[in-house]
This record gives sequence, structure tokens and C-alpha cells, in this order.
Amino acid sequence: MNYHLPLSVMRAATAAALLASIAITAVCGSSQPAAASDAYPSRRITLVIPYPAGGATDVLGRLLANKLSEAWKTTVVVENKSGGGGVVGNDFVAKAQPDGYTVLLAITQIIQAPSLVAKLPYDVFKDLTPVTQVALSTIVLVVPEQQPFKSVKELVDYAKANPGKPYGTFGNATTSHLYGELLKKTAGIEMTHVPYRGSAPLTNDLLNNTVTSAFQDLTTAHAQIKAGKLRALAVGGEKRRKAMPDVPTMGELGYPGFEIEGWLGVFVPAATPKEIVKKLADELARIVASPDGIAGIETLSLVPVGGTPEDFDKALHRDLGKWADVVKQTGVKGE
Repeated sequence: MNYHLPLSVMRAATAAALLASIAITAVCGSSQPAAASDAYPSRRITLVIPYPAGGATDVLGRLLANKLSEAWKTTVVVENKSGGGGVVGNDFVAKAQPDGYTVLLAITQIIQAPSLVAKLPYDVFKDLTPVTQVALSTIVLVVPEQQPFKSVKELVDYAKANPGKPYGTFGNATTSHLYGELLKKTAGIEMTHVPYRGSAPLTNDLLNNTVTSAFQDLTTAHAQIKAGKLRALAVGGEKRRKAMPDVPTMGELGYPGFEIEGWLGVFVPAATPKEIVKKLADELARIVASPDGIAGIETLSLVPVGGTPEDFDKALHRDLGKWADVVKQTGVKGE
């Protein structure tokens, strides 16, 4: 026997059920971030490296991935998504699900690019969230052993007497290029820019004395410096480096603007729950500060940093303005 409720009662019941459903959804929704944080990580994490395998960023990424995997007893895979000077990999993470399972290890390029490129497919401040600044990357001014220069002054004097001599960089619109053009401006010299596709081919031509000088990353150059094949004249950054305490900074020598330096840092997509960002940041900071982390990072001639998402966010905003000033001063343009 079918019993039909009065229409008014059915409407009231329907309304009550709808309100109850909304209330339950609201309660469940409000508890999701905490639950997500408690469960995180519950599946594989992908660490995206926006550069080819084998470079310093890739090696550091694999170190972090291994240590995260050990600590959290979960799989952390490294995926190289190179192209566009890092833009392809950066954009992939910027558009990924904001759940903490797609993570980016980026370099300074990500904060230089807004001043170098007219349009990017992502906004570093709107589409990505900083997690931690892992390490600083030192840039060193080197000359081949065949060259007679023992100081920046001698190199500058030679360049003034012989305008147009070639200097190399590990790519157009890179930190290497920006430093080279900044030296030309501040020293009042004229040298010809020769861009290479990465640090390895640049090092080969330095060893062959094909280019007069270069601002090279210390990760690549350090072994050749120790072997006496390259001569270090100065480093960028605010402080001398522990690996080469006798090599002065560009600032010490009277060349302003070189205090700003390269770094490597971790990001996740914007809207990733804050609890997950903090959990990831805390674990990465612990890894960076651990004896194994410090040893691994220093083996790459990098300087360990670590720190909170807030620390990294401050560094990003600071560096955005500083690199913009360098780009404006030098006139360097991206491709």
C-alpha cells in the first residue's frame, strides 16, 4: 500500500534534507585540510626538475628526493621537464593539482624571468607557493690558466686596452650573462658576449682558451679551479665562500650589484593547503640542516640555506626587485 505525503510536508522534508546536506558538506569541507595534512603523504610524490638530467639542479633534486623518501617511507620520483630555460617545468607545476604531490625545484631564473620575458604562462607569485630556499649557488669569475690575469683589475685593464675580446656565459639571459654585462657597465669595458648551451660546453672552451673569461657556476668550475686549469678572480654574493676563502667578492673589489646571487628553491602549486606546505617545508629544512644534507649540498659547491616558506617568500620579493634593476641597467633581454 502506497502512502502519499501531503505536498506541503514533502516540500518541508525536502528543504530540511537539503539544509542538512549543506551542513554536512560544510563540516566535511572545513575538516578536509587537516585530514589531508594528517594523511600526507599517502601516495607517490613527483619532484619536477625543469632542466635536463645530470646538472647541479638535477643532482640536488635527487638528493632531496632520496632523503624525503627515506623519512616519509613513500616513493618520491624525480621527473625532468626541461625546455624554455625552465619555463616548461615551472608551468607544469604551476598548473598541477594543489595537493602537495607535484613539487618543483627551481632556480633563480624563475624570479629573473618576469624582467626578461614579455609574457610568461604563469605568475610566480599567483600560481606557485614557496616552500623553502634550499641552497645558494655561487657564480665565480674565472679565466683560463693560459691567460696572465691574476686579478679583476688586470682583466679590466686588458679589456680596456683590447676592446671586443670574447667572454663566455652558460646561456643568454642567465645569471652568468647578467653578471657579465653588469661588469661591462660598472667597469666601463667592451667585451663580446658568447653564449653557450649550458655550463659544460662553456667550461670546455675556457679550458681551450677560446674565451677570455666567464662568470661560471662554482658547481661546474670548482674541480677545474682546484686542478689549476681555471683561475678564480672573484665571486658573487655578499660573502667569500668557504671553498675558496682567498677569493674576494666583487663587492670587496669595488663593483656594486653582484651581491645578489643564484639559489635553488622548492615550490608547490598555489592553493596547496598551508598545513601540507608547512609539513613539506619542515621536513626539507631538516634534511638541508642534517649532516648528510650539508655534506651532499656542499659536495655540489652550493651553500645550504633551508628556512621557512615565509623566509623564502621575502627572498623572492627582494630578489625580484634587485634582478629587475640589473636587467634595466644592463639591457639584457630574454628569448
